[in-house]
Amino acid sequence: MIPRYTRKEMAAVWSDENKFRKFLEIEIAVCEAWNKLGVIPDKALKDIKEKACVDVKRIEEIEIKTKHDVIAFIEQIGSTVGDAGSYLHYGVTSSDILDTALDVILMEAGKILLVDMKKLKDVLKKKSIEYKNIPMIGRTHGIHAEPLTFGFKIAGWYFEMERNVKRMEDAIEEVRVGKISGAVGTYAHLESEIEDYVCKKFNLKAENFSTQIISRDRYAFFISTLGIIAASLEKFALQVRLLQQTELSEASEPFEEGQKGSSAMPHKKNPVLCEKICGLARVIKNNTGVALENVALWHERDISHSSAERIIFPESTILLDYILDLSVNIFENLNVEPEKMKADIFLTRGLVFSQKVLLELCRKGLPRKDAYSIVQRNALKCYDGEKDFKKLLLEDNDVRKYLSEEEIEKTFDVQWYLRHIDKIFKKLK
Repeated sequence: MIPRYTRKEMAAVWSDENKFRKFLEIEIAVCEAWNKLGVIPDKALKDIKEKACVDVKRIEEIEIKTKHDVIAFIEQIGSTVGDAGSYLHYGVTSSDILDTALDVILMEAGKILLVDMKKLKDVLKKKSIEYKNIPMIGRTHGIHAEPLTFGFKIAGWYFEMERNVKRMEDAIEEVRVGKISGAVGTYAHLESEIEDYVCKKFNLKAENFSTQIISRDRYAFFISTLGIIAASLEKFALQVRLLQQTELSEASEPFEEGQKGSSAMPHKKNPVLCEKICGLARVIKNNTGVALENVALWHERDISHSSAERIIFPESTILLDYILDLSVNIFENLNVEPEKMKADIFLTRGLVFSQKVLLELCRKGLPRKDAYSIVQRNALKCYDGEKDFKKLLLEDNDVRKYLSEEEIEKTFDVQWYLRHIDKIFKKLK
């Protein structure tokens, strides 16, 4: 069952109607190729092309008895074309149809995801430029580090999405293959020209070497790529969740009119969209493990991969489509608090400028070990709540031996830390 939140384009890709229509199109292409080789008569081909039609409900009824979806499909189609039905599925095996159709479907799903990803990439680029010069504190280990800008933070996400777009393009290309080579891939009841004809018709490359199936390393690559993209979206969403914490309140996801945050506490504005992204990303990432397990099969094939793939392919693409859409909405409508960001730089009373003081002392000739000890000594006093970091430095005789009051003042200039931002942003294309 396709989840209700699935957008109609992706829902259509994974519908039974689309799957069986792809089956039929491939079966007809096989018949056309046989016709060109003189095996299937013109009239039989004409009857198949004109009369064949898919009845999903009837296929489901037949499958209850056959316990085999492709046989059910062939029987249903055969009942619509009369005597010409004897030429359906001629020389091929189920996986010829299943895998070739699957790759066409994955290409369709992948192209939808690419559109979503490029839209998010464009939004991140726009927002990074918008907030390029908004100072905020950088955090490492969750602890205040040194100033950067909010636009700089978002620009890193932009470049990550740019890499993900390239990965998605590579993943689509990886599964852009078809296989019409028979029961164990030896073309025993086929000619390789059949495969070439079908693949060309669907803009696929003929698989270089197949058994009864297309090797599952290709699909593991595809699903792993979705997992990486999902991990990136989780990363971005987690950052917003962290910035939305009450103690920070530097940025937050959109909160719509009429929205409620808690059944008990009316004041709540929870980051539920970002939390959805983080939760659903875990499902996609876990499906990567399933895809990797599907690579190793018994001999030329078994069907241990098949049942799992019927879940992980639609589930992963549908969920990724959904959380990409959520991500676009979040960043297009992100609430940003520049004044709070600027204020939080000084939350630790100047401690974040410690490295600049350290380097200034080193520049004056003090050994780094000694300079570090002096600066850390004052930093720890500031942590203990005695005085502001700058005041402690100004009162420290060991510091004043090397640095004047003016030189100490200069080390507390936020803009000095941001002087290369314009140069860095030239990397945005």
